[in-house]
Amino acid sequence: MKELKILTPVGLLGYGIPEADFWRGIDAGADAIVVDAGSTDPGPYLLGLGKMIVSAGALERDLRLMLAGCVRAKIPVLIGSAGGPGIASHVDETVALIRRIAQEEGYRLKVAAIYADIPHALVHDALAAGHISPCASAPALTAADITASTHIVAQMGAEPFLKVLREHPDVDVIVAGRAYDPAPFAAFCMFHGIEDPGIYWHMGKIMECGAVCAEPKGRVILATVRQDSFDLEPMSPNERCTTLSVASHTLYEKTRPDLLAGPGGVLDLNGARYVQLTDRSVRVSGSVFRLAPVYQIKLEGAAVVGYRTIFVGGIRDPILVGQIDSFLFGVKKRLSLAHPEFAAGDAQIHFHVYGKNGVMGALEPEKDFVPLEVGILGEVTAPTQDVANAICSNARIAVLHMPYVGQMATAGNFAIPLNPPENPIGPVCRFSLYHLMDVASPLALFPVRIEHVGEKASA
Repeated sequence: MKELKILTPVGLLGYGIPEADFWRGIDAGADAIVVDAGSTDPGPYLLGLGKMIVSAGALERDLRLMLAGCVRAKIPVLIGSAGGPGIASHVDETVALIRRIAQEEGYRLKVAAIYADIPHALVHDALAAGHISPCASAPALTAADITASTHIVAQMGAEPFLKVLREHPDVDVIVAGRAYDPAPFAAFCMFHGIEDPGIYWHMGKIMECGAVCAEPKGRVILATVRQDSFDLEPMSPNERCTTLSVASHTLYEKTRPDLLAGPGGVLDLNGARYVQLTDRSVRVSGSVFRLAPVYQIKLEGAAVVGYRTIFVGGIRDPILVGQIDSFLFGVKKRLSLAHPEFAAGDAQIHFHVYGKNGVMGALEPEKDFVPLEVGILGEVTAPTQDVANAICSNARIAVLHMPYVGQMATAGNFAIPLNPPENPIGPVCRFSLYHLMDVASPLALFPVRIEHVGEKASA
């Protein structure tokens, strides 16, 4: 094929697809529907607790529309990082939902499931062999980190998707576990003979976010890919891609905008060129993919480290607002005397002061600014939920009633909008693994299962 058209209906599966824009993309001649379903943006709790990033209802709504497009246009659907963290149970749940939709709608589909879960023993062996290194600012990995992880997944590259496409060219749907976001885009291009990896990796890196590269930010986008370039066009008539909006997308969630590391190499965008084709579409070319000397995949693992309880409220007394930092320091001091868990390092409390430094925290440059009012979120983490609840209750009472210099009012200091005033959040997780592992093969860790679903289905 001289040109490929890839449709991405939304930046994350389950976030909602505008139907008219979706069908506009199908009718424009899409050759595949490719969508990312996962992210580490919400933090480690999805992986640690095995939770899905969207509700089952939201996932079903989007899947129904995409499968209708798959059947009508006779094109494949490729899904990466099923469920959010991309663990095996989320792959199976997504396949089960596809199976049910196919049965209800009378479709007959060939579905491939690719799994990304990594056995703890394998990671222990790789650590002992010196094949694991930190990713970005992650600390050195320990054996205890591995053991504590409730789930461990690896970000697969394009190769497992490509293997399925080559061995099962009639596949209708691929549901993959944790995957590098652009990987299914790259694999589909590789399968159809697009030879320049700089082209398809750059395209995938933009497309996996849907039409976020448009003005205004949108959801449904169509890429037209050829050997030396790709074009981007949002499917909403109210959106447009410009050279500025597309080029600036390289700043989105990146440590640096010119070199983007992934499985097997680094995408170098220093030579990228952006040309305005129409008032709504942009052509991109010139990026280069540089192979790494050793193929590495990123490991992600999460562990439960405690339990959290929070309270929230507001303060408007200008006398207290003007000394809120020292006041909250006093609250922490009072709590440390009442609860030995603080001295032992088993419990922590954080105050997020919104209106002053709730977003930037210690990095806030306007430290001397005195606002009219502040909102306070108190967050306690402790070894058990009961201990977190007890400390949080004590903290909330201290913020409400502790005296302060120049106090004139004798009533409470703190306006509390919720009842009960303390709210248990539950288990708290941390990323126990965020590391790179050297692998001999990009395929060996990612098993595949094929299933036929729907009318007259056979395993």
